[in-house]
Amino acid sequence: MDSTTRVFQILCWIWCASEVLLQIVTRTTRRTGTIKDRGSLIVVVGSIWASMWAAMWYGETHARTMFGGAHWLGTLALSMLIAGLVLRWTAILTLGASFSTNVAIHATQTVRKTGLYRWVRHPSYTGAIIGFASIGVAERNWVSLAIMLVVPTAGLLYRIHVEERALTEAFGQEYVEYSKGTKRLVPGIY
Repeated sequence: MDSTTRVFQILCWIWCASEVLLQIVTRTTRRTGTIKDRGSLIVVVGSIWASMWAAMWYGETHARTMFGGAHWLGTLALSMLIAGLVLRWTAILTLGASFSTNVAIHATQTVRKTGLYRWVRHPSYTGAIIGFASIGVAERNWVSLAIMLVVPTAGLLYRIHVEERALTEAFGQEYVEYSKGTKRLVPGIY
């Protein structure tokens, strides 16, 4: 195993550990906020873990079809993972106490329009999707990449629908106006 692959794997484990820690530390309870999750946490977590298992299994049991399994794909995957993690963690830190792993509205919460939130409404999900794509690239297999992009993104799109509904209920016209000026995941595109 080369050093790039080793660093990639270590960062993946750090990412997984940070997500478990976020579940423990930031989960909103009924005492601390109004929960509007509608099962989206289960959908997101399930889609992520199922796709990771399927993509890695497929990548390990089938030929490396992506650019002939080129060595530089490992460096690309590592770069993508780092970019995705920086984006996700920056978005989470920007929200601070308003961030929750389940969809919930806190009494003191406001619509965040600064930092990454000036350009997209869900930058932490954008970062996560880049991270998921990096796993498919690391497997050097087009099917693994498709699994890592399609399945978790579908779960996140459901989550975004639930979140935006909750935010519109909580903040009304302010959130509607904010939504008109920013895209969901990709600046200027979607």
